[in-house]
Amino acid sequence: KTTLLGLCAGLDRASSGSVTLQGIKLDSLSEDQRAAVRNQHVGFIFQNFQLLPTLTALENVQVPLELRGERNVVRVAQGLLERVGLGERGHHYPAQLSGGEQQRVSLARAFANRPAILFADEPTGNLDPDTGETVQGLLFDLNKEAGTTLVLDKRLRELPYA
Repeated sequence: KTTLLGLCAGLDRASSGSVTLQGIKLDSLSEDQRAAVRNQHVGFIFQNFQLLPTLTALENVQVPLELRGERNVVRVAQGLLERVGLGERGHHYPAQLSGGEQQRVSLARAFANRPAILFADEPTGNLDPDTGETVQGLLFDLNKEAGTTLVLDKRLRELPYA
């Protein structure tokens, strides 16, 4: 499942066949070109968060915004952290955050570039049930607000939100 999501999102390259995302054939693109497509069209939430350990929560959310050349990256990133309940934790590094907090930073980062498609690789897999439900609710709320297509690889408890 993880491999399929990686192929669909352009994170991995298919050994045969082709993958088309938003009308763009990914198999004919260089790694840099695929990265540009991901930055313009894709959000990804990883089971193990994939936060940059040397950046604060706020800086992790700013990365996709800066790569797109957005204005007001600090304001936008701070707003996203507030939306996921971490407005006061932006100056903390990933190692200083709980697993649930790290996953919420990951959610904020994934929605930062307003993706057309968001891939979620077991977004609650490393979380306790209560934290998992909180993160799941935020995922579906943000998804509904953004109008994003959501592709999940794990059955979540309350798919009616989707």
